[in-house]
Amino acid sequence: MKYMVIIEKGESGYGAYVPDLPGCIAAAETENEVRELIQEAIAFHIEGLIEAGEPVPQPSSASIFIEVPTAA
Repeated sequence: MKYMVIIEKGESGYGAYVPDLPGCIAAAETENEVRELIQEAIAFHIEGLIEAGEPVPQPSSASIFIEVPTAA
């Protein structure tokens, strides 16, 4: 399965979360690190849902980029 991941740059590093898996987050100093950690977090999150007998949400989020003109 492929889940959409949102990665945000903050003052002290990067954060990532998965809209379709509430509570599934990661934080790290670099973007590469946060990408690795969120992949591990997704696998761990899904494993926990399965062990608890809860349904695993299907990926349903989508993203697009909207281009807007900038002020001159």
